[in-house]
Amino acid sequence: MTDTTAPNVTPPTDTIGDETSQALHGQRGIFIREVTSDQSGKWLEAGWRDFKRTPAIGLTYGAFCVLAGYVILLSLFQSGQPYLTLPLGAGFMLIAPLIAVGLYETSRRLEMGENVTLWHSLNGFRRNPGQLGAIGVILMLFFLLWSRVAMLLFALFYNGDVPPLDTLIWQTFFSRDAMAFLITGSIIGGGFAIVVFAISLISIPLLVDRDIDVITALSLSVMAFRRNWRVLTGWGAAIAVLAACGMFVLLLGLAVVMPLLGHASWHAYRGLIDTSQADAPRLRRAVP
Repeated sequence: MTDTTAPNVTPPTDTIGDETSQALHGQRGIFIREVTSDQSGKWLEAGWRDFKRTPAIGLTYGAFCVLAGYVILLSLFQSGQPYLTLPLGAGFMLIAPLIAVGLYETSRRLEMGENVTLWHSLNGFRRNPGQLGAIGVILMLFFLLWSRVAMLLFALFYNGDVPPLDTLIWQTFFSRDAMAFLITGSIIGGGFAIVVFAISLISIPLLVDRDIDVITALSLSVMAFRRNWRVLTGWGAAIAVLAACGMFVLLLGLAVVMPLLGHASWHAYRGLIDTSQADAPRLRRAVP
């Protein structure tokens, strides 16, 4: 059984310039850094460098997200549920960290100086498959629960009547009940987003990078969020704004935004942890 208790070691004093203080609160020799200033710009810059080094890989994953978005939209319109477009668009961000596994693997290989192709990037999904599958189930449950909550909110605020397509935008944004509906939906949706952000912040890239179990990964991710929640608020806002911009241009912006955020999230993970004393080795599974 994997030992998930904290080792009896003195926390390292590894720092990154003036932007981190002493790393504390660790498990398996992996410690959480306290980030003292917003690193969103630097993480995005590093993510953009990775994207430019492997544009074909990034655009492939981005195109998959765009295609998946169009399939979801088509299914909603064909099933007579176009009113779920906005909540499911927001819900897509709940499972996006799992889709980005291949991008984490790409950035990991670039960092370690290894060869990287689209086939190599898919190796990320083979790392800790059982543990990644477990967290995938968790994220999918959040997505399905949010979908049900969104349907319930429409039923409550519109007396069980689904707004017809020709008045959907007016009913959703400008009707008498629109403000209460949007505020309530934003508060509840924001709660879902915060929880998912906290548990996926470093857990999924950590499972791609290290031989570690899902419970330890989730615990470390929540620790990182709690210790740096003020600074990470800016990072979360940057992710939300960029994702929204990508969706608003007919989803086409996701072709660039999603790989950018995927690569940048890897660098956020690397900036938030100190693995200098880790007893969980880095995974080096070779691709056939």
